Amino acid sequence: MKRIGILGGTFDPPHLGHLIIAEEVRLALELDEVWFIPTYTPPHKDSAKTGVDDRIRMTELAIETNPHFKINTIEIKRSGKSYTIDTMKELATLHPNHEFYFIIGADMVEYLPKWQDIDELVKLVPFVGVKRSGYELETEYDIFTVNIPLIDISSTEIRKRLQNNRSVNYLVPERVYAYIRGERLYGDKGSN
Repeated sequence: MKRIGILGGTFDPPHLGHLIIAEEVRLALELDEVWFIPTYTPPHKDSAKTGVDDRIRMTELAIETNPHFKINTIEIKRSGKSYTIDTMKELATLHPNHEFYFIIGADMVEYLPKWQDIDELVKLVPFVGVKRSGYELETEYDIFTVNIPLIDISSTEIRKRLQNNRSVNYLVPERVYAYIRGERLYGDKGSN
C-alpha cells in the first residue's frame, strides 16, 4: 500500500513554500509520494489569476527535480469548483490500495469548519496541518501536525512583486520564474 500526501492548491504560481511543505511532510510521515493537485476553480476564491494550462505547466516545472512529487489533474478534468470531499472520494475509488493524507497550511486548519461536508471528509482522509506565520494549528478536528521551517511565502505576494517589476528570485524555482517571464504572466515585464 502506497502512502500518498495530497497537496491541493491554485498554484498561481507554485513557490518554494509549497515544495518545502511537501518535502517536510513526506519525510515526517514517511510518505511514498506527494501529489500536487491544482484546482480548476478554488471553492474559497473567486478565480485563479492565470489559466489552467499555465498553472499545470508551472507546477510540473516546480516539481520536476523531485522523484517523489507528482502532479494529478483530477480537479482540472472535473472543471468548475472542486470540493475536497469529491476529490478524495474519487481518489479512494481510483486507488483503493493507497493511503492518503491531505496536507494543509495553518490558515486552512482554522477554516476547516467551513469546508464542504467536513465531518464526512475527516473520516475519509486524515489531515496534516503545517505551521504558517500568523496562524495557530488549533481545531476541533483530529489532525496530524508537522513542524516545518517557517518560510513565509505566498503566491499573492509573488504576483504583487511581479506586477511591480520586482524580483522573485529564490521565491519560486528558477524554471518557474523563467516560464513566468517567458509567458509574461502576472504583469511581469521581464527586466529582472
